Amino acid sequence: MSRFLYADHAATTALSPRALEAMMPYFRDAYGNPSSLYAFGQQAKSDLDAARAEVARCLNAKPEEIFFTSGGTESDNWALKAVAELRGGKGRHIITSSIEHHAILHTLEHLEKAQGFSVTYLPVDSLGRVDPQAVKAAIRPDTILITVMAANNEIGTIEPIAEIAAIAREAGVLFHTDAVQAVGHIPVDVSAWNCDMLSLSGHKFHGPRGVGALYVRRGLRLPPLIHGGGQEKGRRSGTENVAGAVGLAAALREAVDGLEARSVLLAARRDRLIEGLTRLPCSRLTGDPVHRLPGTASFVFEGVEGEALLLHLDAKGICASSGSACSSASLDPSHVLLAIGLPHEVAHGSLRLSLGEENTDEDVDYLLQAVPEVVEYLRNMSPVWDKAQQKPVWNL
Repeated sequence: MSRFLYADHAATTALSPRALEAMMPYFRDAYGNPSSLYAFGQQAKSDLDAARAEVARCLNAKPEEIFFTSGGTESDNWALKAVAELRGGKGRHIITSSIEHHAILHTLEHLEKAQGFSVTYLPVDSLGRVDPQAVKAAIRPDTILITVMAANNEIGTIEPIAEIAAIAREAGVLFHTDAVQAVGHIPVDVSAWNCDMLSLSGHKFHGPRGVGALYVRRGLRLPPLIHGGGQEKGRRSGTENVAGAVGLAAALREAVDGLEARSVLLAARRDRLIEGLTRLPCSRLTGDPVHRLPGTASFVFEGVEGEALLLHLDAKGICASSGSACSSASLDPSHVLLAIGLPHEVAHGSLRLSLGEENTDEDVDYLLQAVPEVVEYLRNMSPVWDKAQQKPVWNL
């Protein structure tokens, strides 16, 4: 391996030095329990409250609207299951999109199978966009919740969240957004978006793993997620992860403060990748070419298997991801790529490159060299690729 190039920031990010520095005292010296009445514990409570207030400022929320969790998956689960419990007597219909993260989809499947809820899975267009008017048309008298992600984790498309939330508010339906990929990468304002609940996760913006938050609009009192000692205003019991909360807050503040300059830099490098890699035969960009996350570029290369593509890129020191479920026993293509209309044989050849601020122009140069080399090699080895025509057999 001649070099190491990390291009999978949509999966996770390195802990920032600023966040690590903020967390260090809580691992050895400032280890007090925030629930304790003595000064040592109350200092920890004060620091936890300060972290909560910082997260709130970054989202244009109020401190009392921020609840710390173990991450985006827990936040999503809590939002959906709590609304089902809170409003289930008034209605049992939920609206979502077909391209949501599995933390949303699998939770909704559970509510359907175990509790008899009805879920409408809205289709998206070829760019992965949810039509707000389709959301409006899907609302029924028994609809209690609409949940649509702010930005897709695979193809990077940014959704019209404010417009969808306005439709939900007009209909008197609660609105939740999984903003795990959005927070720290695009401007997020819960007041402007007019959402009732929002999920985020620290490790997506150089914060620590194992800590996230759920924004819950003031006045909406969700049932408890975890019962016990009454922490997080009685709604998520358990001794608080002070170090994690402090690290999340520090990382989020750093991300928000540098958002504009970083977005310009990342978008320029992303666009170089898009321009270069879409020149390959039978290759295309997936997702919205305009309304997309600044560091995310996703592609499909016909005649190539995503799993093989990742393994060969790894041999060249490149960390990337694919829409194919190559980490499991199933090799089914991504539900997101199928939802935007790609056939199975095309969706199998997917590649997501998600850049971070530490990636350089030289990294982009290396990607533009390495990816075409691997794609060409795999196509030459593939029985479905016609070398003379430079097309897969299904396009002949």
